[in-house]
This record gives sequence, structure tokens and C-alpha cells, in this order.
Amino acid sequence: MSGCCTPDRNGIAAAPTSTSRSGTPPAMVDLNGTVFAMGSDDPLSYPEDLEGPVRRVAVNSFSIGITTVTVREFALFVDATGFVTDAETFGDSLVFAGTLPAADRSPVVPETPWWRVVPGATWRVPAGPQSLLDAVRDLPEHPVTHVSRRDAAAFCAWSGTALPSEAQWEFAARGGLEQQPFPWGSEPDLSRMKTWRGVFPGSTSDTVYTCATRTFDPNGYGLYECTGNVWEWTTGVFDASRRDLRGVIRGGSHLCHDSYCRRYRTSARSGASEDTSTGHIGFRVCSTPT
Repeated sequence: MSGCCTPDRNGIAAAPTSTSRSGTPPAMVDLNGTVFAMGSDDPLSYPEDLEGPVRRVAVNSFSIGITTVTVREFALFVDATGFVTDAETFGDSLVFAGTLPAADRSPVVPETPWWRVVPGATWRVPAGPQSLLDAVRDLPEHPVTHVSRRDAAAFCAWSGTALPSEAQWEFAARGGLEQQPFPWGSEPDLSRMKTWRGVFPGSTSDTVYTCATRTFDPNGYGLYECTGNVWEWTTGVFDASRRDLRGVIRGGSHLCHDSYCRRYRTSARSGASEDTSTGHIGFRVCSTPT
């Protein structure tokens, strides 16, 4: 595993268990197709992440999840199908060190020592088996985490949905605003989303974990937590021109802070291999008219 905001697994494992459509999709909102200004040339942006240039992009009408998929919703999927996630198959997942019990001695990721490769960490036990945290019991309305893009795609196949494209995700996250860095506008008010409260990765005045999926006010389209809380998988490829074929995650997470990175914006993007699973990546679903 290596990387910055999100270390990559880049492992080899059997493909996840295939699933057929039989589940109920999460609650979604319908959005009309249009053309919008995608990307950013704002000084806050990261040109190396290919946020820019700003370009006009057309999206067809589609529906998108009001929230990210919750632990409760993912549990229904697993209970119905017996699905085994990549984290369970590989036997470990990435956990932020600040969420671990003091006695934990899991391997450190050298390039990003605040990440630990924790044996047994999964969507059910997001802080690892030594922790008392049980996501199904304690965090049912929080976003499910420790899911790879392959896991997310399997949930989508079961629920008759899909992962959003980058254009769909960004159009929805902007909530009808034009070229604003945040779902509510231009003001960088971190109290309006779940991000790090302090100097990362040191002390924080808030809980070092996710929040429930409807904690903060929704954007203009009625979508919750489009920035902060958890990164969200999309169908994008990070940079095909440089043969960087990692999947694209959008929106930033509860670990973002401008003392380290400011990717908690509507145009921000980062990359992760499709088998990567961490405690700060989740997903929301979408669908298109048939």
C-alpha cells in the first residue's frame, strides 16, 4: 500500500462474489439533465489532481442517493447475499491510527504513518477486532466504510443501481450552484461538514470518526454530506494520460483539514486502487432512466 490521502492496496485477490439484482435501492433524488461548469481553476484547487481546467460538461437526467450508503443498508445486502468484501478476503484494511486502541501494534504505512494496516478490520469492525466498536450496533446510520470500489459495485448490482460518474457526482454535489467550492457556496466554513478539527494528524477537538449521514444541512438538491465525512467512489479513472488507472474518489473525508490538504471541496478528486478499503471511503449510488 502507498499513497497520500488514501494509501493503495494494489493487491491480488479473487473477484468479489457476484450478486444479482434483488435488493431495494437507497432513497434517491431525481435530477434533470443539463450542462454545467465542471472542475475548478480556483487557487484552492490542486492542478496536479486534474481538477481543472473548468469545462462545460453535459449530464443526462439521473437519480442519486440522498446520502451515502449506510452501515444498515450494507448489512441488509450482506445478510441477503452472503457477500464477502475485499477487506475480508485480504484479511486487513486501512485504519486511521487515532481510532485504534492504545495497545494496537498494527503495521504502519511508512509514507503516511497515521495509517495502520489492521488485520481483521472490516465494515463490521471499522477500528479492528481489538476495538469494542461494532458498526452494525453502534453506527447503523453512518456511512459504511472499508468497502472497495469492487464491493460498492457489487452492492449496486444487487440494488439495481450504479456508481456515479465523476460528472454526475460533481453536478449533484454542487447542488445547483455554479463554480462554488462548497455545497453551500464560497464560505470555507468547516463547521458545516465533518472534517478534522485541529492540526492534522495531531490533536482534534472532535470525535475521530465519521458522523451519521444526515448530520449537516443538505445542499440545494437535498443531498447530505457531499463534502467531508467520507470520500465517495465514482466510476472515474484518475489519469489515463499518465497511465494512472486508479479509481477516483470525491468529496474529501472527516480526516481532511487545510493544515494537510483541502480536498473537502466539490471539485476535488483523489485516486485509490479499486481494491483499496479504508475507514474514510464510502459510496453513494445513482441510476439513470430506463
